[in-house]
Amino acid sequence: MTPAARLQAAVELLTAVGETARPADRVIADWFKPRRFVGAKDRRAITLTVYAVLRAQARLGWWLARPQPSARLQVFAWLALVDGWRADDFAGRLGQGAHALSPPSETELRALEPLIGHSLDHPRQPPAVQVELPDWLFERLGEDLGAAAPAELAALRGEAPVDLRANVLKADRASARAALAAEGIETTPGRWSPWALRADGRRPVAATAAFRDGLVEVQDEGSQLVALLTGAQPGQRVCDFCAGAGGKTLALAAAMQNKGQLFACDVLDKRLERSAVRLRRAGVHNVTRKPIESERDPWVKRHKGGFDRVLVDAPCSGSGTWRRNPEARWRLTPEGLDELLDLQGRILESAARLVRPGGRLAYATCSLLRAENEAQVERFLAADPAFRLLPMPQVWAEVLGGDPPGEAPMLRLLPAAHGTDGFFLAVLERLA
Repeated sequence: MTPAARLQAAVELLTAVGETARPADRVIADWFKPRRFVGAKDRRAITLTVYAVLRAQARLGWWLARPQPSARLQVFAWLALVDGWRADDFAGRLGQGAHALSPPSETELRALEPLIGHSLDHPRQPPAVQVELPDWLFERLGEDLGAAAPAELAALRGEAPVDLRANVLKADRASARAALAAEGIETTPGRWSPWALRADGRRPVAATAAFRDGLVEVQDEGSQLVALLTGAQPGQRVCDFCAGAGGKTLALAAAMQNKGQLFACDVLDKRLERSAVRLRRAGVHNVTRKPIESERDPWVKRHKGGFDRVLVDAPCSGSGTWRRNPEARWRLTPEGLDELLDLQGRILESAARLVRPGGRLAYATCSLLRAENEAQVERFLAADPAFRLLPMPQVWAEVLGGDPPGEAPMLRLLPAAHGTDGFFLAVLERLA
């Protein structure tokens, strides 16, 4: 593909992302499926452009003096502010060849004129624009993160690393690392998880034999820690109550050494179906996939008190993963957050019924918002005296040894401070 054709593809993808509520990575994957003629280098270049523009929407909108500029205009603005294109470049480098992005119209050129010769960031941009957030979220996250807010909100603007989990059912971390290195992918051991490997740059891990053979799985180091700190042991009965596509289910199965019973529940049947491929590749055979109608499904009542460990990885704002899903920050509304808070409370209350006396309930989100995290746990504990909070230093020492980051009784992982996605975890114990 020519550079201009790549830009046209980026415009088409940005338009498609803006017209749906689906995550950008799914939209991009589905767009490429019928276009097998697009080579790996072209795919990478197109995807990088799409994500670069998604991570700069507020600043591009500020420069263009309009809240929702078209995808074409956003790409043109990116070329001017980041790549330094001038008016002659737009005329001379676009519109040539099949499927090429056409040059800007006169109206578009007038909108671009004030941008020529400038860079993306500008000191007059409002603070919320500088960190790519809606005003209401900027204020709320500023309150919740306190002194850490400037560094953490700036970090959310960046690109997330590629973390891998060594599948200890098939290989230890050293062996997985060596297998990847033999295929040209260098990694370094993670900082916190004993399973974690961090790839050097954005490498095609899914194309390696190490991935196809199930030696590694793509999983953020923070997500690995959530699964580990749930404390699942070989031979136990464990429930992953909001299993989704199975990332934490796989990690729980590894912690259990494929021994015992692990139930993966979710209200989305298709997501559970997708997990079947990952389970087979990883060599996992102690998982039962269980679709449920809702958090109050009769299955929960029938299995009351039947599990040693229950993980609730609750549906949430996903604010801790906005480096990976930059478009999601603009889709969240105050009303949508209120609906999520209500759903999280209901899920936590219902899933707690599954925990046996002496068993543990792990509540996790990939959110940075206190309302979804500490406040939910505090509300639950106030309403249900059958549970107590286990201090995170105690849980961490039991599972991993040593001390956790911070001394708080609940775990909060942050992109800037800890190098992971934003995650929250509280571990509760049902009193005997």
